[in-house]
Amino acid sequence: MPEPERRLWNELRGKRLSGLKFRRQVVIGHRIVDFFCPAKGLVIEVDGDTHNPVTDADRDGTMLRDHGFTTVRFTNQQIMRNLDGVLEKVTSVLEETADRWPKSREHHPQTPSSEEEGA
Repeated sequence: MPEPERRLWNELRGKRLSGLKFRRQVVIGHRIVDFFCPAKGLVIEVDGDTHNPVTDADRDGTMLRDHGFTTVRFTNQQIMRNLDGVLEKVTSVLEETADRWPKSREHHPQTPSSEEEGA
């Protein structure tokens, strides 16, 4: 993992940012994204010097259209020089983005109590 991605991952992993789970190197459709927050449907991409802004914009549009996932991008330089600013931006986007499922269910239906099972 390149150093900028490693630094960002250290801040995202283990539900460290806003208490939300992030995954790294996630396959979505025909792409592998750098980081993904499933609860919010947020993709985070870290762009090196070889990225083409026009191509990236097309890919981001396809991600939104085909999967409903928003993409935010940061350059290596942004992460290396202003990690706090990057984290503030990610936090802001997370707060503005609706949850994909209600948190009260925690992905699983509530299990019945032993009293209900015998009835």
